[in-house]
Amino acid sequence: MGVVTDAWTWLTTGAHWTGPEGVGQRLAEHVYVSGLALLIACAVALPVGLGLGHAGRGGALAVNVSNVGRAVPVFAVLALFMVSPLRNAGYVPTVVALVLFAIPPLLTNAYVGVWEVDRAAVRAARGMGMTGGQVFLRVELPLARPVVMTGVRSAAVQVVATATVAAMVGQGGLGRVITAGFALYDTAQVVAGAILVAALALVVEGVLAGADRLLGAGRPGTGTAHGRGARARRTHTAGPAERPAAGPTKGNG
Repeated sequence: MGVVTDAWTWLTTGAHWTGPEGVGQRLAEHVYVSGLALLIACAVALPVGLGLGHAGRGGALAVNVSNVGRAVPVFAVLALFMVSPLRNAGYVPTVVALVLFAIPPLLTNAYVGVWEVDRAAVRAARGMGMTGGQVFLRVELPLARPVVMTGVRSAAVQVVATATVAAMVGQGGLGRVITAGFALYDTAQVVAGAILVAALALVVEGVLAGADRLLGAGRPGTGTAHGRGARARRTHTAGPAERPAAGPTKGNG
């Protein structure tokens, strides 16, 4: 309890929040780097994952390739960048490493979310005369939203937590609070830095969860459609011709 009390005292000391080395500056750097990396990763991974899920082919290969990024430590990528011409490019190495780290959960959830949309709902939409694009926007994407947003939330929390390693190569962010604490043998500062990172991750998770609920509430028909899909899964028994032997069989749309 003494360490926690000391960490709380450190956090509530105003002098630690101001100046170029203060928590306020480090927090702004952390949010900037994490947010930029997440936006770029979403721009790269979501269109690919959603498109492959809609087409129903090539997704497994893309997901397996993207998962290679999980096996490569972010710190190792940063260390490689530090001996490359990018070492003087500011936050570019950190952002690139975090983007590579965030792509796997985004791509995987986007692909799986669309691919696993109930086929009865898709067939009903096509029977109503919807085009492939309309089926994707009005049926597949709304029903896949919970799975896709789960991937976004997971990637965001991972990026926020992992961005602390940027301090190990001299970059900014809340990791600098922790490394400075180690350098000063100040356990209270180390714990305070860890608390700040954890609190930021929880805030990001809460904000994205709230946004997810708002998106769901903004589409009143989504829940109904999902319910119909669930009922269809419980009542429909696919014949041999309807069960794919391996992998998805959806057509291009």
